[in-house]
Order: sequence, then structure tokens, then C-alpha cells
Amino acid sequence: MISIAYDPIYAHPLPEGHRFPMLKYELIPGQLLHEGSITAENIFTPGICPKEQVVWTHDAVYYQKLIKQQLSASEQRKIGFPQSPQLTQRELMITQGTIECCYRAIENGVALNVAGGTHHAFADRGEGFCLLNDMAVAAHVLLRNKQARQILIIDLDVHQGNGTASIFRNEPAVFTFSMHGAHNYPFHKEISDCDVPLSDGMDSSTYLTLLEEYLPRLISQVRPDFAFYLSGVDILNTDKFGKLKVTPAACCQRDRYVFEQLKKYRIPVTVAMGGGYSPDIRTIVEAHCNTFRTAIDIYG
Repeated sequence: MISIAYDPIYAHPLPEGHRFPMLKYELIPGQLLHEGSITAENIFTPGICPKEQVVWTHDAVYYQKLIKQQLSASEQRKIGFPQSPQLTQRELMITQGTIECCYRAIENGVALNVAGGTHHAFADRGEGFCLLNDMAVAAHVLLRNKQARQILIIDLDVHQGNGTASIFRNEPAVFTFSMHGAHNYPFHKEISDCDVPLSDGMDSSTYLTLLEEYLPRLISQVRPDFAFYLSGVDILNTDKFGKLKVTPAACCQRDRYVFEQLKKYRIPVTVAMGGGYSPDIRTIVEAHCNTFRTAIDIYG
């Protein structure tokens, strides 16, 4: 059975002005339940990620700032959210959701977090609406517990996973692969193990051709026994910030291709949703729901 990490705290509480893009976190499971793609049995509520596991990735000083609400005004501006105890708890729960998805993916091939993909968080700071790097924390947990030997992070959000690239710069057991807008945020890029910068206005065919060129080769080269997939839908042609021209159908094809490649080589995968900023919330929710529907179709 496919497992999905979700708790209402994913969507609430959030600062005024940020609630519209975050509505997707309650609308996605609601839509999937309504249409019968999943049942309540598919959904689990994660706990809170313990300090011990957070500081395997993040600096202890930074962790304490989050817990004690001691971020400076400058640090909060870089994150984009004003600090609050509720926001910190939300991030710790999302991170734990990704960790618990890993255990379920090892058993069932795939598991998905309704939130997550907070790839702009560095070891010592947050950026771009990301406080903690959920995939980085989960990857370190798998390596520490010897549940994975070699990990591949497939980041297909339109924004480069700069925090993830920085965290794993000197970690050969984690290979970071990022396909992202060349002229999009972050404007100072870090160096991933494999970066594929995309030109503004790239169409669906060119995007999918690049993915099909790189992913099989990286799987063969890296030989991962676990994968993370950040399935951002900000690549859509309707996205306010994405600058690409990828159609919803092609975005769904992207997900199918990633899942088929990983299943072909029996590589378990944990999926997080990442970004999506189309003006119509229904476009965002439908694109994310397609990721879940595709996973269900392929993995049963």
C-alpha cells in the first residue's frame, strides 16, 4: 500500500500573505480522497523530528535559534516567513514525514510527502521559504542507520536545490542532480554533482528529452540504492515564476518517466512536492495530484 505523509499542520498556521500557495497542502489529499484515488488508510500523520537527527544535517546553533525563536530580522527576511513556534513545529513535522516516508518506500517502492522538498535550507540557515532541508535530514538518517549505501537526489523543481547541493558538496554517498531554470532563483547557484540549467521558455519536448538523456545515465553511473524525488510543478507554463513552457501533460509524463526508471532498477523513492505558483490554485493541485495518481498507477 502506498503511504502518504500528511497532517493539517502542514497548511496551518502560516503567516498572512502566504496562505494562498499553501492551501495546496490541504487541497491535495482532499481531492485524492474525494475522487477515490486514495483512502484514509493511505495517509499517516508523522511525528516531530528529534533534535538528534536534525543536527546530523543542520548546525546545532541554527537549530537552537529555530527552537528558541532567536532568528534575526535579516535571517527571517531570507527565509521569507516571520518566525513562530508553530512554524518551527510544522517544519519539524514535515521533515519527520519525509523520514518516515523513507521507511515505507523501502517496504513498498514509493512513499510521498504532501509537503517537503525544502531544498533552499542550508546547514546553518534557511532561505526561500525553507527552514530545514527535509531530504538532506532524511538522507543522513538513512546513511547513519545503514539503510542506504548510495543515494540519488532528483531535484526537478524549477529552482536549483542550492541548500541541498551545499550540504552534500563533500559527501560522496549522496549524489545531487538538479534540472532548473538558469535565470531563476537562486541567482547565486551552488554546484550540484550534476546541474542542468534550463533556458527561459523551454518547451515540453526539449525538457523531457533532457530528462531522458540524463536520468538513465546517472542511475547507471551512481548506482543508487535509494532515491529522493522533488517533483515541483513550478515548471508549468502557467507558473508565475517558472519561466518555462512545460504543459501539464508533459509534467505528468515527467513524473511517469522518473517513477518508471526507478522501479525498473528497484530503487525505492521518497517523493516531496516542492514548488508551484500558478495563479489558479486548481492548476497547482491538479498537477500535484497527478504525481500521486502516477505513483499509484505504477506502484499499485
